Amino acid sequence: MSDSLRSLYPEIEPYASGHLDVGDGHSVYWERAGTPGAKPAVFLHGGPGGTISQKHRRLFDPALYDVTLFDQRGCGKSTPHASLTANTTWHLVADIERLRELAGVEQWLVFGGSWGSTLALAYAETHPARVSELVLRGIYTLTKAELDWYYQFGVSEMFPDKWERFIAPIPPQERHEMMLAYHRRLTSDDRAVRLEAARAWSLWEGETITLLPEPSTSSTFGEDDFAHAFARIENHFFVHAGWLEEGQLLRDANRLAGIPGVIVHGRYDMPCPAKYAWALHKAWPEAAFHLIEGAGHAYSEPGILDRLIRATDGFVGKA
Repeated sequence: MSDSLRSLYPEIEPYASGHLDVGDGHSVYWERAGTPGAKPAVFLHGGPGGTISQKHRRLFDPALYDVTLFDQRGCGKSTPHASLTANTTWHLVADIERLRELAGVEQWLVFGGSWGSTLALAYAETHPARVSELVLRGIYTLTKAELDWYYQFGVSEMFPDKWERFIAPIPPQERHEMMLAYHRRLTSDDRAVRLEAARAWSLWEGETITLLPEPSTSSTFGEDDFAHAFARIENHFFVHAGWLEEGQLLRDANRLAGIPGVIVHGRYDMPCPAKYAWALHKAWPEAAFHLIEGAGHAYSEPGILDRLIRATDGFVGKA
């Protein structure tokens, strides 16, 4: 194996795309890239409320993979935009199954980072027989402690300047419950109120996910359309703790037994403390575990990206 850091495969366009009516008024945008009939995989984006990008297609060798990517309910090219109706973890798990049936495969490799890792774990623990392998990055198990660390007290100590901007839209008397205070504004009937809150919520994340500032990454988070869906949907999921029981994903990690996997996590990941990746590693020891030094949360950070590409290569037999 080469010692040089691996990076994204060349740019590639989807060979097929469309919208799938998943019920409840939602239409989910999907696309497929790579080689039809090659090793099936599905990519789960972050957020919740994020979107797929052309770079996500490039995490897989296009000659050896047939990858399904999709925008989760309410975000990206899926419609209705920023909708919170019938939009829960379990709706998304059911959507992944619908997409698997659309792809016509019995099993597929599931790749997810950040919230995508949460959703991948929820899916794999619900439908273990449908998962051939798991590639997980930036582990997030959506416990109260993890939510408090990022939105109440913890990361605030590392980024006091950015935290000050995050709390600015919220009056001091409401700051003891930041997620709920934001929820009130993100569900306001006043679009201007929603957008002010959405930009502040979204930029807080965009500016704290990389070890070093990356304006090309964080600038996207401040764009109105992206921020509106991202903040509303993410906050909606987090206020409801993902419709998960406390500690459920680690508790049920025994259901992953027999599924080959790779866990990749940055040592200095601020949104998702490494403690939870380590706990998943202990609960699911057969998965390879890589704690990346000198890295934060984003998949684009060189050490993290290298391990992700090596993981997808490894599952198709490439050394």
